[in-house]
Amino acid sequence: MLKISSLLFCCLLSFKTFSQTSAKTIDIIPQPVSMVKSSGQFSLPATVTIGASSSAEVSSVTSYLKNKIQTATGKSVLLKGNASFTTIKLALNPTENAAIGKEGYQLTITPKGIVIKANAAAGLFYGVQTLVQLLPKEIESKTAVKGIKWAVPCVKITDYPRFGWRGLMFDVARHFFTVAEVKQYIDAMVRYKYNLLHLHLADDEGWRIEIKGLPRLTEVGAYSAKRVGYFGTFAPPPADEPRTYGGFYTQEDIKELVKYAQERFVNILPEIDVPGHSLAAVVSYPELSCTPGADKYKVRSGEEIMDWSHGQPPVALIDNTLCPANEKVYEFMDKVITQIAQLFPFQYIHLGGDECPKNFWEKSEAVKMLMQKEGLKNMEEVQSYFEKRVEKIVESKGKKFMGWDEILEGGLAPNAVVMSWRGMKGGIEAAKMGHEVVMSPTTYAYLDYMQGDPSIESKVYATLRLDKTYQFEPVPDSVDAKLIKGGQANLWTEQVYNLRKAEYMTWPRGLAIAETLWSPKASKNWDNFSQRVEGQFPRFEEAEINYAPSMYDPIVNVSRRDSTMTIALSTEIKPLDIYYSFDNSFPDRFYPKYTQPLTVPKEAAQIKIITYRGNKPISRMMSIPITDLTARLPKPRK
Repeated sequence: MLKISSLLFCCLLSFKTFSQTSAKTIDIIPQPVSMVKSSGQFSLPATVTIGASSSAEVSSVTSYLKNKIQTATGKSVLLKGNASFTTIKLALNPTENAAIGKEGYQLTITPKGIVIKANAAAGLFYGVQTLVQLLPKEIESKTAVKGIKWAVPCVKITDYPRFGWRGLMFDVARHFFTVAEVKQYIDAMVRYKYNLLHLHLADDEGWRIEIKGLPRLTEVGAYSAKRVGYFGTFAPPPADEPRTYGGFYTQEDIKELVKYAQERFVNILPEIDVPGHSLAAVVSYPELSCTPGADKYKVRSGEEIMDWSHGQPPVALIDNTLCPANEKVYEFMDKVITQIAQLFPFQYIHLGGDECPKNFWEKSEAVKMLMQKEGLKNMEEVQSYFEKRVEKIVESKGKKFMGWDEILEGGLAPNAVVMSWRGMKGGIEAAKMGHEVVMSPTTYAYLDYMQGDPSIESKVYATLRLDKTYQFEPVPDSVDAKLIKGGQANLWTEQVYNLRKAEYMTWPRGLAIAETLWSPKASKNWDNFSQRVEGQFPRFEEAEINYAPSMYDPIVNVSRRDSTMTIALSTEIKPLDIYYSFDNSFPDRFYPKYTQPLTVPKEAAQIKIITYRGNKPISRMMSIPITDLTARLPKPRK
């Protein structure tokens, strides 16, 4: 009994120490499993020595750490092998510590030095990421910073991930991103212990990977006419307009990216989205289509090609699908998958399957003959036929087949892994059937959605705020947790034209997903997390990574009371004060402070809103026309 009481006391003391520490200075994301702070700190000496084994994997960790310290501090950094006395020691456990697994680590900082222990090099790398977050924010600088006390607090951390699949999906098909830009995205994600980059490599707007023997995929399918504005609303470009916007990755580019990712313990999941979302492939090789006249199609530049008024699946205005009744399609897929499998070492290949319109298939005599021959009752079963044949091709290359949750419709391929995006329902259904699942629901994990009020964000059809993202829980109560491999956030780039915007959309919501996938479920706490997010913002600034400050912006809700519009304001984080004006001037803290729902004065043209913390403005100034607020009112019931 005495032993149990002593253990409980130690646990409570550890928790108390962690709570006090995190509230003051330690803003680590994702939150470690266990952290105990002791008195004192360790300062980096004039010459920093790193001791570690010389194995290839560990060498990539030491090189990463050396470069990080040397660049920002200007100090000399020496690699000392397994020397006894070093500033920072990276040590692989001689016998495995089962509690921390392959990606866990133990970080100990005393006044005498820093020690990171792990079972594998990946664990050492994640320990390094935590160490970097303990150093002053200037460690993220790309040039040496003078006058900084390069010290870290004395702590003991034991840490390991909750899930093995911790991913970000980067859509490089809608807009092309260079090899250097993808590397930059990888560098940002590994700071927060992500280990998977899902590359969406082909869609209606572009085919982005070289396939030898199919040159038109990149000669024709990788380019469109450049348009900027609101994607999906553009007029179709004239037939004779030059198509020079886009690009693709050569196979050497892909090898370079895979190597770069591997050195940072990131797997790359390739996705070729079929049978829908395949216009770039059809334009390149029209014989892959069921539809006569496909040779007149062009790679999409952002013009409308789907009618979404009937829900999902959409009604296609042009046929952007591969023909499931054409044997040439399976020959094409075999050639593509063979080369994809050779280029990407990761065991999974993602083949889409989402939002496939069926209206052109319904008109196809070839599809009707296929249905009769195979006993297929509907179009969902036609797509299932396609998915099952593609799965066999994938498995023949020694890989596992993965698709979006639409592949459940019409019958799931025998060994398919389901990525659930239309909420959690598809993932639950697949797990109950015994299939592996990765959760990436729109509800919590779609980074292309607006992060704040439409008046200040680039307009998209939905909003997903940081606090909602943080509510993501990948394991539903009703399924076997072992089948949920993990989760990821998805960044679709229809409205994302450059890397700065990609960063803005990813961070800080990417921090919420990172913590959900790494940290213990029981440790999640929004108030604590939001404080730590604020601690990351100066680090983003030092690293010159763009991020959204939307968590500071007011939340605006409008309702109708009799014939009067009422405006209710709130904040995502607290304590913040909201000040407003209706007189077209710019409010500060000397203006009216919001305390209760507002009634719009007669003839007012707009409301301007800003938040303050104490006497400092903290949000962006928001200006919303009253006409826009009126348009947001719920429609009266008939």
